[in-house]
Amino acid sequence: AGVAGVIKMVLAMRHGTVPRTLHVDQPSTHVDWNTGHVRLATRTQPWPRTTTPRRAGISSFGISGTNAHLILEEAPPEPSPRGVPLGKDGALVPLVVSGRDEGALRASLERVADFVERHTDVPV
Repeated sequence: AGVAGVIKMVLAMRHGTVPRTLHVDQPSTHVDWNTGHVRLATRTQPWPRTTTPRRAGISSFGISGTNAHLILEEAPPEPSPRGVPLGKDGALVPLVVSGRDEGALRASLERVADFVERHTDVPV
């Protein structure tokens, strides 16, 4: 059951969005919401990058009575190695080439390499 929460938070960090809390209409009266910096996410909202990494607490309560808690922290961003194109979200973008035979494939690869060398505005 906890794996779904981990996946959800990894995706939330990747997309920079705090997902809303499901199946909750109002905050619990057992929590002092005026103390500290904790709020219930009643709607989806942006999760902007700051000088500190994003962190999330994930709890899982198993039917057998097993309880687990995990604190997840985003990894530091890694710079793109030269020549590896990145998409808008920083994901790797494949450069697909094809050719009818080995010579045509090599020609296609040379055209792509030439394009990347000439266009400095391509994010690589």
